[in-house]
Amino acid sequence: MIRYELASTAICQLCETRRPRRACPGVGGDICSVCCGTEREVTVTCPLDCPYLQDAHRHEKLPELDPDQMPNRDIDLTGQFVDEHQPLINYTSFSLLDAALNTPGTVDSDLREALESLIKTYRTRESGLYYETRPANLLAAALHQRMQQGFEDYRRRLRERTGVAALRDAEILGALVFWQRMAVLHNNGRRLSRSFLGLLREALADAGLSRGPGGWQARGQSPLVLP
Repeated sequence: MIRYELASTAICQLCETRRPRRACPGVGGDICSVCCGTEREVTVTCPLDCPYLQDAHRHEKLPELDPDQMPNRDIDLTGQFVDEHQPLINYTSFSLLDAALNTPGTVDSDLREALESLIKTYRTRESGLYYETRPANLLAAALHQRMQQGFEDYRRRLRERTGVAALRDAEILGALVFWQRMAVLHNNGRRLSRSFLGLLREALADAGLSRGPGGWQARGQSPLVLP
């Protein structure tokens, strides 16, 4: 963390009482550590690259979740499904993060809403019908649309590479439910939480992917498009 000296007359931009201790990119000014802890992701939209936000996400205690309240429990995600569909699950995480970063103002609740609407849509496809469930929330609707386009692109690339339509709706549904459950598990309860988004970004960083002006790329490679 960068340490710096502030003038004795400086005050926190949020509480206007205590001395500021750190620069806050979310408010574009200096704030005290108390306000950073209490207003983070509540009244302040924190950028994902804020080191204080990242540190908070690494150390925060998430609320305990009753397994019986996990969404879409009738969809059984076995270890075998996860192992066999790892490329699709990875692609879904990439699409979620990319959609969020291209939809300004997105927070975790928007992603959870988009995931739920996508799951409802793919459930109807599994039943032999086609009904597109769209969220009323404009941000979630935009995420939904980007994700749908991403899955169509994924299907197209598979057809070009294998010559057959190798991706079933049930497989996409399973990947969506996998990440929906991860989103629920990483919900810290803050109104503007981006804890799940931070998890997605760390997962892609661990896989060696980064986002630059030319698109997503692996270490030492030119920009790429997954899969």
